[in-house]
Amino acid sequence: MQEYLEGNIYSLESYKASADSFMCTLIPESDSSHIQYTPGGLIYKPGGSNLQHATAISFLLLAYANYLASSSQTVNCGAVSAAPASLRRIGKTQVDYILGDNPNNMSYMVGYGNNYPQRIHHRGSSIPSIKDHPEFVACKGGSVYFNSSGPNPNVLVGAVVGGPGEDDSYEDDRADFRKSEPTTYINAPLVGVLAYFTANPN
Repeated sequence: MQEYLEGNIYSLESYKASADSFMCTLIPESDSSHIQYTPGGLIYKPGGSNLQHATAISFLLLAYANYLASSSQTVNCGAVSAAPASLRRIGKTQVDYILGDNPNNMSYMVGYGNNYPQRIHHRGSSIPSIKDHPEFVACKGGSVYFNSSGPNPNVLVGAVVGGPGEDDSYEDDRADFRKSEPTTYINAPLVGVLAYFTANPN
């Protein structure tokens, strides 16, 4: 894609058309917009662990915005033309939502802010540390901690959970793994997005 944008290699034109088309699906004002957003503004796709979509799409938005900016291009979405700044803005709203600018005023990154998930679906976080519980905990021995209504004894700082449902609701429930389980495929793209905004705060 970069070769096309920066060097006019026409054999890659169909890839740029596909990328532009995908970007247009993300822009609410576009005629081809079909990505669902929650009432609070989070990109939503059914199936659980929804923040995987919000973080990955945010990463794509920023990467594509940079390519467009480097070649002085925009995305033509019919009646709407999206400049790189528009794509960055959508990515930024997703990050802001994840970190607490949402109807629940909750950061979905554990340990970030004053209100974040306390009962994440993660064995290492939900059982006591060896310092506090030096006895061996067998596989089924963790059930007592998993079924506890109390907060996890080990705060897994930086872990991003699956996130809220299509109505922005989030119950802090360890058993609801679709919403409460942190995963690498949620965290990994967010690292790139946060690195971008750290390097480009404006």
